[in-house]
Amino acid sequence: MSDLKELAKKLESLDDQIISCMKCGLCQPVCPIFNSTMQEADVARGKLALIDNLSKHILTDADELAEKLERCLMCGSCQAACPPGVEIMDIFMKAREVVFGYVGLSIIKKFIFRQMLAKTWLFNTAMRIGAPLSRLVFWKTNKDHGTYSAPLLSPIIGKRHVRPLPLTPLHVAVGAMDTKAGSSGIKVAFFSGCVGDKMYVDMSKACLKVLDHHGVGVYMPKSFPCCGLPAIVSGDADGVLKQLKPSLDLLMQGEFDYLITPCGSCTATLKEFWPKYAPRLSEEYGAYAKELEHKVMDINAFLINVLKIESKPTKAGAVKVTYHDSCHLRKSLGVISEPRKVIGLSGEYEFIEMANAEKCCGSGGSFSLAYHDISLDIGMRKRQDVTESGAEIVAMGCPACMIQIEDVLSQKGDKVRVKHTIELYAESLDK
Repeated sequence: MSDLKELAKKLESLDDQIISCMKCGLCQPVCPIFNSTMQEADVARGKLALIDNLSKHILTDADELAEKLERCLMCGSCQAACPPGVEIMDIFMKAREVVFGYVGLSIIKKFIFRQMLAKTWLFNTAMRIGAPLSRLVFWKTNKDHGTYSAPLLSPIIGKRHVRPLPLTPLHVAVGAMDTKAGSSGIKVAFFSGCVGDKMYVDMSKACLKVLDHHGVGVYMPKSFPCCGLPAIVSGDADGVLKQLKPSLDLLMQGEFDYLITPCGSCTATLKEFWPKYAPRLSEEYGAYAKELEHKVMDINAFLINVLKIESKPTKAGAVKVTYHDSCHLRKSLGVISEPRKVIGLSGEYEFIEMANAEKCCGSGGSFSLAYHDISLDIGMRKRQDVTESGAEIVAMGCPACMIQIEDVLSQKGDKVRVKHTIELYAESLDK
């Protein structure tokens, strides 16, 4: 009976939020999936109509409903374009929790979300074993990007071109840090994210290098669990809480002024979703997550808005760089001008604005695995905008976007290099 009351409460909450939707259709032209499939069910308006009758659909065809809700990149383009400001992403998250709570998650997803991503020792061990083994099944495909393909794994990852896992992840190469504030008088907690710890290690090292250069103290435990976003978008509240609690415990042990991440998706999760889930752990955790909300910042925004680093004049013969807007950075957090300013800090790079910089690259985390063809189609359109800009480097502020854009550029043999904005600035400090 208590479960039914809880379900009724959740459905009532969704009804209260959906009522603001005017069904104007402005979500349609900005939806990257609709632009690929041309199906109304892939648009926010169509999904909201399904959710509006959730209690009926969940009893008649729960599996089909789950599949339709899952066909979403959670990029926030619809919410950013919504005139009445319907909190579409929040509605989708709640609806997925209701639907997948009813349908159930696969054993594999339960293990990943509630065990592997929640227990750092287990995830780290798996990656430590997987890194050298990956070199047995990955074949080098593009020397310009250093990417590999894995034909034997194509049923899982498609024909994707990716970087091999580093043999030494960040938590091993750097370990735990707890340095005092230097000349800046500021100390930050650094949350690298899973990809920053286990794949784009050089990107995370570049962030630490920049912080050290500007006299910023760093608190960084040896290894954080996942931020929880994969579990959130899969509707697995139990998985979210199992990942969230150890992260909050680690942060409670440190003292810092800001909580910095180099990943737009992690930043948005820490800032927007942690405060919503943490109260389920306890009142204390809820209050602490709410306190953290005001400390969480993207590293680009931190350099520009807090440290107030000023740019230098562009040098003659500067390398041409364009920029792709991470959906979470731009649409959820409003971080737009700051990454572009970071590119211009050193004077070593000439910034060129690409067409459609704000459009989604098609990554969407696990979406790119479940709906690889749609993801690839969206990614190839982004690749065209990148190459037509004439830039030698495309920079961005999200490692997930780096994986996607590096993949499509590599597949087409393009020489445009993929970099995090902070990597560009860190490289200039050596010159």
